[in-house]
Amino acid sequence: MASETYVHDGSSFNEATQIYVNVGGTFKEVDEGYANVSGTYKLVFSAFTATSFVTLSPGTGSFAVPANANAIHIQSAVGAGGGAVRGADYDKAGGESSGAGGGSGAYVSDKVFSISDSETMSYAVGSGGSAGNGSHLNAIASAGTSTTLSGSSTGTLFTLNGGGGSRGTGGGAQGPLRTNVAGTAGTGTVATGLTTGIFKDSDGTNKNINTLNGGPTSSFNDNGDGVIGQNNGNCGGDNCKINGSNGGSSFNGNIAGGAGGNVNARTNGSAGTRGSGGGGGGGQLSGGGNTLGAAGGNGEIVYRFLKVR
Repeated sequence: MASETYVHDGSSFNEATQIYVNVGGTFKEVDEGYANVSGTYKLVFSAFTATSFVTLSPGTGSFAVPANANAIHIQSAVGAGGGAVRGADYDKAGGESSGAGGGSGAYVSDKVFSISDSETMSYAVGSGGSAGNGSHLNAIASAGTSTTLSGSSTGTLFTLNGGGGSRGTGGGAQGPLRTNVAGTAGTGTVATGLTTGIFKDSDGTNKNINTLNGGPTSSFNDNGDGVIGQNNGNCGGDNCKINGSNGGSSFNGNIAGGAGGNVNARTNGSAGTRGSGGGGGGGQLSGGGNTLGAAGGNGEIVYRFLKVR
């Protein structure tokens, strides 16, 4: 049961969020207050302290807002990154193809939203798009899925769409060279967050929410769209070599996209992380062949509860 204390201000009762006592001429804040009820001391006031961070993995679910919390701090949230396609090699078609990179998802970094005490929050965390490693002449990767959060009474806080998957289509063994298209940037719709207010942090100190900058972009109250993947296109000349294209970075460039495959090292593209796009494969290895593209990075939500006053 919540421990709440109310004070009459002359016209109505209002809940006390802070209580101070005079100790030797200095007012000190009370963390817990007790009252003697028929000889037994019972807790009547407890200052709400920020909860520990929770990280949500891909999937859907819900959780309850704890009693006395009135805000949720989203340290990081991102839509999932798009997958990337493999490179392509041809038989005397006059060139070779790089696999374009996947796009990254829209993001939130260190935003604080008002919520209602004890409401239910529902979420979906996106999964990274799969790589397109079928036919190297007609390859299509999948888009990352969206990351969302809403409250049963507050409504939608954000929808962070995932990045698009890349593609390389229309190629033929002896030409034409395929058309390569990078994965698109994920777009987001984000509610207005709080910009100031004091809360008690988990270390017991009082802080203003506008000092929160521990998220991926190191900026308070930040959100934005993802970016498109890179596209190295086609190289010119039979048996030319072209590396795979990098995936789009996430969180405003702070999380790198997956690296493109290297034809000289014979490496595949690498997977995206934290909503970034997957890296594409390279074209024309020594002796023929190409390297594979990679999946986009999964989405995430990292949150905790506050009481902001």
